[in-house]
Amino acid sequence: MSESEGAEDFNTTKVVCTVATKLVFEGRCWKFGDHIPTDMITPTHIMFKTAKEMAAFVLETVNPDFPKHVKPGDILVAGRNFGCSSGRALAAKALQATGIGAVVAELFSRTFYRNGHEIGLPLLEAKGIHALVEDGERLRVDIRAGTLENLSSGKTLQSRAPSPFLLEMLASGGLIPLLKSGSFFAGVAR
Repeated sequence: MSESEGAEDFNTTKVVCTVATKLVFEGRCWKFGDHIPTDMITPTHIMFKTAKEMAAFVLETVNPDFPKHVKPGDILVAGRNFGCSSGRALAAKALQATGIGAVVAELFSRTFYRNGHEIGLPLLEAKGIHALVEDGERLRVDIRAGTLENLSSGKTLQSRAPSPFLLEMLASGGLIPLLKSGSFFAGVAR
């Protein structure tokens, strides 16, 4: 199967395009509720592990199947205030280490939203996403266009895409790669 073909098998997940291009992801929906704090994303007992080691425990207290069965490219969908509570930056890194394609929420905690973009984790705020999908359905997310499509039901949703600066940060792989590339500062007078 080529990278641009659609996935036929319901259990197959794939990244339709790489982060450096169109920021389009297609995969299984993992649905979570409102007010998921970073302490539930990365419980205290895993804080001194590597991000890859933490990935084996991410969100285990909310859905024990998630860390066991999440596949690269899957889409995490949440309600309001995802990533609230502490400013635990490792929560976004641990989620990214699972291989999750994107995280879509009704609303993110501002600190989590910043932390996710800074490490290159594709995030999209989309009011109405929680009603659009059920856990296990297939979802296509286009971060750059701000569009979401439930491939299981055919329903679609238009949201507001992140700012051009955040999109460039995601396409670069995060804040540090963006700064190292110098591309953001190319048109700035020195």
